[in-house]
Amino acid sequence: MIRDITIGQFFPGKSLIHKLDPRAKILLTILYIVSLFICRNFFSLILMLGFAIACVLISAISPGLIWKSLRSIIFIVLFTSALQLFYNNDGDVLWKPFEDHKFCITTGGVYSAVFLAVRIISLILFTSLLTYTTSPNMLTDAIERLLSPLKLFRIKVHSLAMMMTIALRFIPTLINEIDIIMSAQKARGASLDNGSIAKRMKAMTSVFIPLFVSAFRRAADLAVAMECRCYTDGANRTRLKVMRFSILDYLAFAVVILLCFAAIFTTYYHFSDSLLFKAVLK
Repeated sequence: MIRDITIGQFFPGKSLIHKLDPRAKILLTILYIVSLFICRNFFSLILMLGFAIACVLISAISPGLIWKSLRSIIFIVLFTSALQLFYNNDGDVLWKPFEDHKFCITTGGVYSAVFLAVRIISLILFTSLLTYTTSPNMLTDAIERLLSPLKLFRIKVHSLAMMMTIALRFIPTLINEIDIIMSAQKARGASLDNGSIAKRMKAMTSVFIPLFVSAFRRAADLAVAMECRCYTDGANRTRLKVMRFSILDYLAFAVVILLCFAAIFTTYYHFSDSLLFKAVLK
């Protein structure tokens, strides 16, 4: 399961998504997230999910990698959906184990649970493409360029962008470190997968303590290496690749803006999708 986490990894390619300017991809991701949370019914949500799936297909990223990113958070999706399933009591009652108790499952609860699950899946699908199709160096430059107006307030934008990118870059490294430490502890007879939850949590201390030590040591080594190479704060630094918006970027902005307006229209046009959903349940 640890090896299935693909957050922060970059997969080179020549797709249209790879060719987009990194700044455009960051802005488009933000716009998509805003549009996704505007959605209030299944018509608009399915539209957003379809667009995310289309972008995944265009990016030519392996479906296995996408499935790995979803499988790693499937517990969170199920848990949050289950909360909505029992929290929302609107609509017709589908199952009520106790007649004299308010605990029951209704059509409104099922609607909310499925709606939230689809929203989370759409969010993971689209946001994963940002790191999958953008190298850490280009991502750093894009974040620095987008945050450059903050320099007026004497904020060290380059350092901030570098910290954010290094954090993303070392997620796969830390995940691999966890896997190595867990394998080493199991080889020494540690029981990490058996017993009660309390025993498992106690056994995991033998994993987290070496992980923290290794992470701090790695951070110190990185800082020393940057100082030895006379790394500065980014003043007057040149770049190998100069970022420029192309026609493809403007077309991508136009498509996502139209998608945003479509999501707003389908949300506030008062489609009775909840009635359709209830009819399907019946």
